[in-house]
Amino acid sequence: MQTDMRRWQDWVVFALGLWLAVSPWLAGYAAHDAATANAALAGLALALSSHFGFTIDHLSTEWITMGIGLWLLSAPFVLGFEASHVAALNAVAVGALIAGLSASALQLDREIGRLLNRLIAGH
Repeated sequence: MQTDMRRWQDWVVFALGLWLAVSPWLAGYAAHDAATANAALAGLALALSSHFGFTIDHLSTEWITMGIGLWLLSAPFVLGFEASHVAALNAVAVGALIAGLSASALQLDREIGRLLNRLIAGH
């Protein structure tokens, strides 16, 4: 059942990854090399991670996706494209969505859920 619950998140992450990979050209910031390379590489990595989530259904794919989402949140500032508002907003928005979806998928896992419950309860 948990695998079925995570499926929709994998599909959304896959779609966001594809969007991110082509967004420099569709959103008009392809002239900014760092933002374009970041979007294309992170987008392809998200699509591949989601694909592996469909086929092998390992928890590690969710952690990889979470890492990419967190990277996207910081990428505009680390790579210096925060002044390109469309590129920065795109990276941060997609990163926040990806991190949230990954956290939600990880919460569905029994072991992670039990661990979180123990941490919250202080045991």
